[in-house]
Amino acid sequence: MDIIELAREIGRQIQQDERYVHLQVAQQNSDEDMQLQELIGAFNLKRLAISNESQKENPDEDKLQQLNLELRKCYTDVLENENFAAYNAAKNDLDSLVKRVTAIVTQSADGE
Repeated sequence: MDIIELAREIGRQIQQDERYVHLQVAQQNSDEDMQLQELIGAFNLKRLAISNESQKENPDEDKLQQLNLELRKCYTDVLENENFAAYNAAKNDLDSLVKRVTAIVTQSADGE
């Protein structure tokens, strides 16, 4: 088995890990949560509105301030969503595993 095949096997093993499975379930739950999708959509629209207003020759500072308040509210609402929080936790768990594996491979390649 060559190095590339070994790397692919590591990837397959990661996909068998419970952290990967939890992330897939959390992602599906988030994707199917219509309230969360609406919150994300509202957030993106506010961000677009801020961008559009900022690019005007004479942006309305009061309008920008109001849009920023609304954007922060949308952001808070997204973060407080149960499915989004579960997705973030699952993603952080899997990211930690991948970082650990990457560190081991890197250190081994450096002779440790």
